[in-house]
Amino acid sequence: MAVNITSIKTSSNGAWQGDNPLDFAFPLLILQTILILAVSRSLAFLLKPLRQPKVIAEIVGGIILGPSAFGRNHHYMHRVFPKWSAPILESVASIGLLFFLFLVGLELDLSSIRRSGSRAFGIAAAGITLPFVCGIGVAFVLRSTIAGEDQVGYGQFVVFMGVALSITAFPVLARILAELKLLTTRVGETAMAAAAFNDVAAWILLALAVALAGDGVPGGPHKSPVISVWVMLSGLGFVGFMMLAVRPAMKWVAGRCSSEHDAVDEAYICLTLAGVMASGFATDLIGIHSIFGAFVFGLTIPKGGAFAERLMERIEDFVSGLLLPLYFASSGLKTDVASIRGGKSWGLLALVITTACAGKILGTFAVAMMYMIPAREALVLGLLMNTKGLVELIVLNIGKEKKVLNDETFAILVLMALFTTFITTPTVMLIYKPARHGADASSSSHSGTPRRKLGDLTATKESKDELRMLACLHGPGNVPSLITLVESIRSTKISQLKLFVMHLVELTERSSSIIMVQRARKNGFPFFNRRRGRWHDRLSGAFQAYSQLGRVKVRPTTAISALATMHEDICHVAETKRVAVIILPFHKQYWSDDDSVENVGHGWRGVNQRVLKHAPCSVGLLVDRGLGQASRPNPSQRVCILFFGGPDDREALELGGRMAEHPAVKVTVVRFVEREEADGGSKAVTLRPSPSKSPEQNYSFSTAVMNRQKEEELDETALGELRSKWEEAVEYKEKVASSNVTEGVVAMGRSGDYDLMVVGKGRFPSAMVAEIADRQAEHAELGPIGDVLASAGNGVVSSVLVIQQHDVAHAEEVPVVKVVDNGGGGGGGSSSAAAAMGEMGDSVV
Repeated sequence: MAVNITSIKTSSNGAWQGDNPLDFAFPLLILQTILILAVSRSLAFLLKPLRQPKVIAEIVGGIILGPSAFGRNHHYMHRVFPKWSAPILESVASIGLLFFLFLVGLELDLSSIRRSGSRAFGIAAAGITLPFVCGIGVAFVLRSTIAGEDQVGYGQFVVFMGVALSITAFPVLARILAELKLLTTRVGETAMAAAAFNDVAAWILLALAVALAGDGVPGGPHKSPVISVWVMLSGLGFVGFMMLAVRPAMKWVAGRCSSEHDAVDEAYICLTLAGVMASGFATDLIGIHSIFGAFVFGLTIPKGGAFAERLMERIEDFVSGLLLPLYFASSGLKTDVASIRGGKSWGLLALVITTACAGKILGTFAVAMMYMIPAREALVLGLLMNTKGLVELIVLNIGKEKKVLNDETFAILVLMALFTTFITTPTVMLIYKPARHGADASSSSHSGTPRRKLGDLTATKESKDELRMLACLHGPGNVPSLITLVESIRSTKISQLKLFVMHLVELTERSSSIIMVQRARKNGFPFFNRRRGRWHDRLSGAFQAYSQLGRVKVRPTTAISALATMHEDICHVAETKRVAVIILPFHKQYWSDDDSVENVGHGWRGVNQRVLKHAPCSVGLLVDRGLGQASRPNPSQRVCILFFGGPDDREALELGGRMAEHPAVKVTVVRFVEREEADGGSKAVTLRPSPSKSPEQNYSFSTAVMNRQKEEELDETALGELRSKWEEAVEYKEKVASSNVTEGVVAMGRSGDYDLMVVGKGRFPSAMVAEIADRQAEHAELGPIGDVLASAGNGVVSSVLVIQQHDVAHAEEVPVVKVVDNGGGGGGGSSSAAAAMGEMGDSVV
């Protein structure tokens, strides 16, 4: 059905009155937005394992919704994406683009570009010049091959092609570097500085291209060259005015909105948002695209202050999450892959991709080698500088809007941008293993043997040995329980506990995430600022207050990573700071007031599991049920150590001994002993490896071979030393295990007699624990006893700390299947069970 554009109305009267909402602008825009977001988010989820930036999903989503795929159905295309709706969709999307370029300018620190020196400038110059020259050659081929392109002015076409092939997408590059933990390494910093140079040069070239292009109608009247000169002079005058007049004004505004003030005046926020629009209008009036004005206005905002952070918080989610996907999807909607027909067209696509990649990579590689950068790093720099994505699509859309690029050329260049961006992350990961170079350098710089577990400290007699802990937290909810736990471990002796606090933050697509990475990382990893008084957030402030009240040295940091690689940050800090134990918050937090459960996400559970597997020291997993709540009437901490035997339980006992030193902590050790059978024998429990079982739903036990008799001797020695040293401070109990050991454990947790229950993970289970080894696991990473205490349905009110002792030999774990031999008498008690479970070649405990 043909629609008269002049008759289009904003909203309909509804289906009951005979109106079709798809014939009206606003309802159609809502449907288009929903479709675009649904498809792009689904594709982003599918591409996430490939570590691809979100822009890839948004462009591919637009291509799928457009004439290349779904749009082949003409009824769908005319109904859902009719031609008359394109200006409306693009106008709304362009508002998002305007503010996104403002955020890019806000993220780009000109002072850091100046500090980067000649190396980054030389690499950027080579990364622009060679591809630009190659683009001139490609432009000649395309003009003589693609029908219609020879009608466009040669100067306009050459400049657009040169910019399209030479540009580097600064925002996309920043996210790729952050994802690979390379943002603050030498490679990452060089790439970012070179990309920043590249970005500034690209916008200048783009402004030149737009000034030359004019209306770009093929065969239409050509402009006088004087007009282009006036456009460029006006653009230079605009930049000068923004830097000399507007920048000092925005510095004054930022000063009024510093962190010393409790709140930012809304008037300043509104003034800034209006300034973005006004700057865009000014450059559009000059004859340069409006996004150039928004970008320059972003450069005028002071970096690193509270005002810039507040602006990002207000703008970026709405812009990046809603409006920007519309812009890049609209690029896909204009891309018709079917316009690339025949071997000649596909050959042109291959030529463009090869020329773009070769020019960028070879130019960067050659100059990087001249600056004595190692060959592998130089190659990685070339690959990183070849990232296209966001800015490339903006250039291409402007070229199509100005009618410099026709449908076939536009489709070829869009596919080129997709390909070059898609290959960046996989090739860099293949050539340059991320996150290991900084780790190796850092590890080698530390002399002495790292403190792997708590027992290593008490084994020495040197008074200077201090307990080093790394406490991780997700947010403010973890602070009271961690401070309470640390306080209970703190010795009364001076300087016997050093606490490293790590705030775990998931890396997102937000610009503020990238800025936080740049502040909180050095050489690719989190670092601890040695200057006193630098506490960047309220979480660090809470621990600062605690360090001033208690005799604890506290050092805070922030780890900003994708959840898949967060454990690398945690393990790296634990290694370099020689900590003896890592404390991790459980991925669920239980609130005793209303019996509710807060789950921070399954992804955080994966982080804990990977830390337990790769940690260079002992690990404690804290299941918080209100530990440290101010409402609790008893001022002292009541701690219970559950002891079944084995290395993990001995580490828990070691921690209990440290807690016993604190006068406000009452420690009780409950040792579970096996009940003797009436005939003097006992059941033999055999655990056989079962790799076919899922580690997520079944408990895993160590495959290492253990000398059960020696383990029992070590258990007795550890208990004996604790009782002799803390005879009065520690209450010792022995509890005969019932037929089902879980009943006794759960009863203790329900009683409310203890604020905290400490238990070993039990990777070498005693006969009692082996009885429940094939129980269906809810949280397998906690081990059988820890899982029983952590399960919400058992009515346990105590907080739980599950301890895993570090030992490289015990790292390999597999799920098991339990076999019970009721006729297996003989040796009595735990010894008969030990005989059945002493070797892992065929069976295990």
